[in-house]
Amino acid sequence: MFEYILIGSGFAFAAAIQPGPLQAFLLSSVVKKGWKRTLPAAFSPLVSDGPIALIVLIILNRVPHTMSRILQAAGGVLLLYFAWAGYQQWKKQTTTAFNVNEPAPRTLLQAATVNILNPNPYLGWSLILGPVVIAAWYQSPTNAVMLITAFYSTMVAVLAGTIFLFGATRFLGPGSRRALILVSAIILAMLGVFQLVVSLLRTG
Repeated sequence: MFEYILIGSGFAFAAAIQPGPLQAFLLSSVVKKGWKRTLPAAFSPLVSDGPIALIVLIILNRVPHTMSRILQAAGGVLLLYFAWAGYQQWKKQTTTAFNVNEPAPRTLLQAATVNILNPNPYLGWSLILGPVVIAAWYQSPTNAVMLITAFYSTMVAVLAGTIFLFGATRFLGPGSRRALILVSAIILAMLGVFQLVVSLLRTG
């Protein structure tokens, strides 16, 4: 069980730290409205990911075991790619600039819409979370529940912390953002290697 908690929380931390459309909207909202009014948007993944996760899990539960292993291996490769991209961004000694002129989400629903239009949840559930959740479920339903709980608890906590830091410091300093990106790249690389190894060792 502890293994799945680590996987869920580790991937969620790395995903929440990496710059993307949702993070850009959160920052623009903090700039325009303050961190307190933006804080509810941290829960947007809980709203947006439900339909995505349900559809993916239904499909994955019907595919042959061999295909599930292939998808899990592909997820490992995708994680390594994300890790490499994060490392390259850190190596350039610059961080992705957020566009504060983007319209800020006025409601939790709008923030969730931003996330639905973001390709990352689809990739994450199809190639990373989905296969791991299925494997965990076959071992024990409790493992699958703990993995999903750890993922979304960490995701919401990190997004909320990011919103607070954006508000408390106006912007995270370039050095701080670079350090967080490097940490997330290391976590993604470790998870990618783990996914590849597990996909090769899975049986039955």
